[in-house]
Amino acid sequence: MKKLLSGNEAFARGAYESGVKVAAAYPGTPSTEILENLSRYDGVYVEWAPNEKVALEVAIGASFTGIRAMATMKHVGLNVAADPLMTVSYTGVEGGLVIVVADDPGMHSSQNEQDSRNYARFAKIPLLEPSDSDEARRFLGLAFEISEKYDTPVIVRSTTRISHSKGIVNLEERTFEDRSPSYRRQPSKYLMVPSYARNRRIAVEERSKKLRELVNTFSENKIIRGDSRLGVITSSISYQYVREAFRDVSILKLSLSYPFPDKRAREFMSEVENVFIVEELDPFIEEHVRALGENPVGTELVPRIGELNPDILLDARAHLASRGILDMDTPKASKMKLKQDFPLPARPPVLCPGCAHRGVFYTLKQFNPVIIGDIGCYSLGGLAPLDSMDAIICMGAGVSTAMGVAKSGLDRPVVGIVGDSTFFHSGITGLLDIGYNNGNLTIIVLDNRVTAMTGHQQNPGTGITLSGERGFQARIEKFAEASGINRIRVFDPYDLAQTAEVMKEELHRGQASILISRRPCVLIEKNEEFTLYSVDAETCRACGKCLKLGCPAIEKKNNADGKWVAFINQTLCTGCSVCAQVCPFDAIGESK
Repeated sequence: MKKLLSGNEAFARGAYESGVKVAAAYPGTPSTEILENLSRYDGVYVEWAPNEKVALEVAIGASFTGIRAMATMKHVGLNVAADPLMTVSYTGVEGGLVIVVADDPGMHSSQNEQDSRNYARFAKIPLLEPSDSDEARRFLGLAFEISEKYDTPVIVRSTTRISHSKGIVNLEERTFEDRSPSYRRQPSKYLMVPSYARNRRIAVEERSKKLRELVNTFSENKIIRGDSRLGVITSSISYQYVREAFRDVSILKLSLSYPFPDKRAREFMSEVENVFIVEELDPFIEEHVRALGENPVGTELVPRIGELNPDILLDARAHLASRGILDMDTPKASKMKLKQDFPLPARPPVLCPGCAHRGVFYTLKQFNPVIIGDIGCYSLGGLAPLDSMDAIICMGAGVSTAMGVAKSGLDRPVVGIVGDSTFFHSGITGLLDIGYNNGNLTIIVLDNRVTAMTGHQQNPGTGITLSGERGFQARIEKFAEASGINRIRVFDPYDLAQTAEVMKEELHRGQASILISRRPCVLIEKNEEFTLYSVDAETCRACGKCLKLGCPAIEKKNNADGKWVAFINQTLCTGCSVCAQVCPFDAIGESK
């Protein structure tokens, strides 16, 4: 049966068909939907783990019992999971273990742009790269076969375009044997104390030799013969762009791209006059090809920054054509140009109308502290017009980096901002550091009762599991108490007077405090008690104070005299009342 699926839906389907029984993840765009879709299949245990390190460790434990297991995450999540990744490369597996990692070229929803292929080389484990949705499904099965045959974890690398683009997928049944878990004690393999780990280090090198033999005969590393004047070596989504812009040339499509297929590459390069490397982000393939003594065209025509697109390759084709390497036009390429004469206006992201975080940022800025932020939709509080954040590093660093600023001796109040899901992900250890080392700063937890940025997934603070069951509901206040934080305040961010009072009392106290801004995300819980607001055009003095909230519901319009006044778009207003509280002329009130 055939079905139109996104890459993430196809990864889930491939995991199901391959017999996965345990899968864990922390939600992170562009990988989130893999586990959400896998949760709809019977016979698979799935969970949202508190962070990616825990998710991978859960999958490792399941693998040790002989069943097939998987962990999924985005590229920065692999940083969090790097500790267990490096060691499970040594221990190997019992049941197949696959880590699906989704990179984000162009940083559509990420704080950095990194290439996870480097982790495969770093950990000395094989790397598969699908180029469409059907390969995403099929390659999960191949990854589990390689994992079990070669006693290794396997990384399957996706990108934003692979994860979110849709394609035709050939569905198959879950025919894999339904294994029962069992455990065989093997301390020399799994107990990584130095005396055992030294032998496992040797096993890793022996495995690498076998994998290098595999990769040169791997059927999915395909040579597509065409015009021999140019040979393109590529992988992943880059292959699709190459097929559009260079459909007439010879192509080496890498699917198992680490270890690098030296023999296969040499065979291909011997058949063509010129070699062109097309890949996103780091020159991963190019470095291998240069190590073979070749001098390919690559980074000078394909940028290492940002997301690749067909326009870039059409420009590259024009450059190569100017050098006489190949013809400029193909029937497809001549019609393909994507650049627009009239580019679309930019649409910067903003906090939603009625977002409870808005009042926190608006009020906090008035006290002029150093504000260290974190990863979540509240990161938008650092952009104009709220402009209420000084730095963002990574998940959980809103707490611990703020501690470092406070310990510097700086004569200003210091505030760390973290969301509820991020708090449970990696903020707790930073809070423990503050309590243990006598920090004198304020941590604000923006508790909107959900993991909002990635699509409203549950987390330990909601007490609801991925399968919809009730579990233990963790309390931020209890963690604060256990970390030695004695000053704990909960406030309503829609009440600006209360918010300002709490901040005024705590920011200058000179000791550690944790403030919990608690209101459910406006997109998951409609405030039935609220009524919509409007602006009295006669009373409005166009001071612009309400516009500084950055609420999409507040606009400008011209009055009868041709001067602008504030206007509230009723279709967007949620009735949070924050704009009415900031208006100094009482021009904003409940709609009649």
